[in-house]
Order: sequence, then C-alpha cells, then structure tokens
Amino acid sequence: MHTVNWERLWRMSGITFIVFYIAAFIVYGEQPRVGASAGKLVSFYDGDRNRILIAAVLFGFAVLNLLWFAAAITSTLRDRGQGGWGTAATAASAALGSIFFVQMTLAASLAYSIAGSGNVPLTAGVNDVIWVLSVLASFPAAMLIMSGTFGLWRAGIVPDALFYAGVAAVVLVLLGGTTWASSGFWAADGAYIRFIVPIIGLAWLAVISAVLLRLSPSPARAPEQMAVPTP
Repeated sequence: MHTVNWERLWRMSGITFIVFYIAAFIVYGEQPRVGASAGKLVSFYDGDRNRILIAAVLFGFAVLNLLWFAAAITSTLRDRGQGGWGTAATAASAALGSIFFVQMTLAASLAYSIAGSGNVPLTAGVNDVIWVLSVLASFPAAMLIMSGTFGLWRAGIVPDALFYAGVAAVVLVLLGGTTWASSGFWAADGAYIRFIVPIIGLAWLAVISAVLLRLSPSPARAPEQMAVPTP
C-alpha cells in the first residue's frame, strides 16, 4: 500500500497544463486567420480533421489541469487567511476554462462536420469567432494571474520581486483584450495574442507551480492522502 498526496498532485497541475497545452498547440497547427480564403479553411479543418480532433482531446486535458491548479491556489490561500483572493482565482479559472472549452468545441465542430459540408460562410464565421474568443480570454486570464499573485503575496508566500513581475504580467495580459486592429501585430489573429499573451501566461503558471510545490503540506489537507493498493 502507498498513499497518494492529492494536494501535491493539484499543485503540479500547472506544469501538467503547460505540457498538454504545448502538445495541443503543436498538434493543432496554424489556424487560418480572420478572413481566410475558402480553400485554406477547408484544407485546415476538413483536410486535417483527425489532427484537430486529437488536439481537442489534448486541450481538454489541459483545461482540466488548469481548473485543478486554480483549486490548489484557492486551497492554499484559504489555509492562510486569504479566502477572498482564492474565491477570485476560482471564478477566474471557471470563466477562462469556459472560454477555452467553447473554442475547443467550435474548432472540433468545424473539423468534425461543418467544414466538410461546403457551407463556407458558416465555416468562416465560426473560425472568426474562435479568434475573437482568444482576445476575450485575456480578461479572465489576467484576473487569474492577479488573484493568484496578490493572494500569495498577501499570504507571504511569494517575495516582492515575484509580486511585481506578476503585476507586470497582469498588465501585459490585459492588453491582449485590446487587440482589435484589422491586421498586423495588434490584430485578433496577430502575434501579440497568438504568442506574447500565451507565453506570459505559461511562464506565470510555471513559476507559481514551482512556488506551490516548495510549500510544506497543509495539515488541514492531510485527510486527502488516500491509500492506494500496489500490485
């Protein structure tokens, strides 16, 4: 018999999210931009149907781990008297996870049947909606970073340097919600929202995961260690 430390697994969920997210990003490939031609849309969604559906599964696991990671932050903050920030982290992760699930659902629907049906206007419209959701996801993402950073700092878990870095991350991610240019770097399908915002978010997750993993187990969570039979 051995015990499973569920609290430690929750704290590791941030790293697990990063692994699944990067895997899904690579498998998914480069999504057609806003206003892409019918040929590019059909080639991507219908021609690479299986690849997109596999990416949807990987991304689904990534989102589940993100929610578990937010639960770990919330649990840690409540144990240290910062329940308000913990509740904010839970709400932010739920909103962010919902947007991610909608994006995943739309992309999978396009690949599964819509793109192959020949309805090009519908395919183009749904493709554009996915990009718009990427911009809107900046707001709950910034709230998650803010609640986690401020809460852990108030609890005395992260030093001032990480706090200031977290504040900078909040501002940079929030700027992603303004990327409404018609084309270029600041567009809804531009480089800022496609690369800069995700990289900042992943970096924050990695750092906070490392911080949480270094914390000693909470006595209040001891009952959550479950005995598991070994073969």
